[in-house]
Amino acid sequence: MSSKKKNAPLPASSAGLLRFFEDETKGIKIKPEVVLGVTGGLIGISLIIRILFPV
Repeated sequence: MSSKKKNAPLPASSAGLLRFFEDETKGIKIKPEVVLGVTGGLIGISLIIRILFPV
């Protein structure tokens, strides 16, 4: 009976989500602020180009 309890799925609670996000994964780690900054910069550059070089 104990083998069934070990293989049972975890309940969908906040503890399970926290455990998922605490796991280390491979890949590039970028802060969200950097992603937002780069995105805002690209939007700004595209707007400036659009204003300076109208079609």
